[in-house]
Amino acid sequence: MAGTGVIMLLFLVAHMLGNLKIFFGAEEFNGYAAWLRTIGEPALHNSWYLYIQRTGLVVAVVLHGVAAYQLSKRDIRARPAKYEHKRQRASYATRTMRWGGVILGLYIVWHILDLTTLTVNPLGKEHHPYENIVADFRIWWVNVVYIVAMLALGLHIRHGFWSAAQTLGAVNKRRDRALKITANVLAASLTAGFLVVPVAVMTGLVD
Repeated sequence: MAGTGVIMLLFLVAHMLGNLKIFFGAEEFNGYAAWLRTIGEPALHNSWYLYIQRTGLVVAVVLHGVAAYQLSKRDIRARPAKYEHKRQRASYATRTMRWGGVILGLYIVWHILDLTTLTVNPLGKEHHPYENIVADFRIWWVNVVYIVAMLALGLHIRHGFWSAAQTLGAVNKRRDRALKITANVLAASLTAGFLVVPVAVMTGLVD
């Protein structure tokens, strides 16, 4: 679970940085999207890299979900009786991770149908990602769905980063505070980085 989480986190950082190129205009952003299709050429044919990446990410998401389910079932079997005193912080983190994971899983399906296959995109014009994104975020309920998903992502990263650090043995007394700060900064930066795009479209900064 920690391993797949790290893979997805690295992708999210790269994805967010790529999204921010939308502030350089349609030509720049569409050119960046076109460049992604050429990665690996001539060893790979056009768009092969994207399909390999998408396949790897889908596998990572599925394995992450399966691992979460298995760990949850193991936790229940190991503790069939509830704690006499509630552990509020642990309970809050656990609920956040579980429901956040469900929200993100549903959003991933929506995101693929919206901006990858263009099935539900209001414009749905191939090779025009800038225009497709702008058309998306002009619709209020699309913004609501996106904002809720990104807030869930921020909480998921905040708790997940710390849990992964513990799992991978990175936590000790000297690094404890630094890792917590890193988790908070990373979660806040990614959340803000993703949310700034719909906000820019809604306010007319990106049009």
